Amino acid sequence: QVQLVESGGGLVQAGGSLRLSCAASGRTFSSYAMAWFRQAPGKEREFVAAISWSGGNTDYADSVKGRFTISRDNAKNTVYLQMNSLKPEDTAVYYCAASPIRGTTSRGPGAYTYWGQGTQVTVSS
Repeated sequence: QVQLVESGGGLVQAGGSLRLSCAASGRTFSSYAMAWFRQAPGKEREFVAAISWSGGNTDYADSVKGRFTISRDNAKNTVYLQMNSLKPEDTAVYYCAASPIRGTTSRGPGAYTYWGQGTQVTVSS
């Protein structure tokens, strides 16, 4: 089992920045690829970014490429999402997820076995 706890969400003005963190406990963090997804009200959950177990491979949704950066610190069992130049359309609940497929950067939620409870990000215009 892996337990994931997100933090760092909040209210920010358009153009601002936030850094989300996802702390993992349980089995060896470095055994898992990690990803961030988000879900806005009335919309389906969508892929945001993913990172392989070593951090060597990353992938981003086109809507966040160049603005968001995913990273991980395996010594701290934590994955991060640095979000810059935030837009109102980035408003959503953000979830981190863990996949036992270490090298994956899959955009599909089905590849991820463990999920956090989510953290709200609200961007005002």
